Amino acid sequence: MTVRLRSHHLLCLLTYVGKGYSAAFTANYDVIAKRLGRGEDILVVSGPDDICQPLLGEADPHCLREGAAGRDELAARDVGKLLARPIRAGVRFSLDTATVDRLRTAFSARVTREACQGCEWADLCTTVAASGYSDVRL
Repeated sequence: MTVRLRSHHLLCLLTYVGKGYSAAFTANYDVIAKRLGRGEDILVVSGPDDICQPLLGEADPHCLREGAAGRDELAARDVGKLLARPIRAGVRFSLDTATVDRLRTAFSARVTREACQGCEWADLCTTVAASGYSDVRL
């Protein structure tokens, strides 16, 4: 199978420690982190992805707001530059250990953090990165 991810979730996955918007959201995220940890492919999508699914039934899901799309653009640019490959809708790839390590090193160094500006989870992600990524689910 393939996990559908929007670009900024490539950064969010790096620091995911089981916290989220709701119990359904974190349960879903846990399943996705396990799938990716087993080597399932990623399909980059534009807009809401597999992580967003539990939130889409809300009256005004943040996944559909302009801010999320802006984060996608910034993350696609920075992750693409780091990995020397385009990150855009339709691209498929997998996250091996070396790639995750490279992404985490860049995240810790704030090379790929522009997309995180204004995100309500930014402080948590900074704390997780500063801890050496202890307790992450991926």
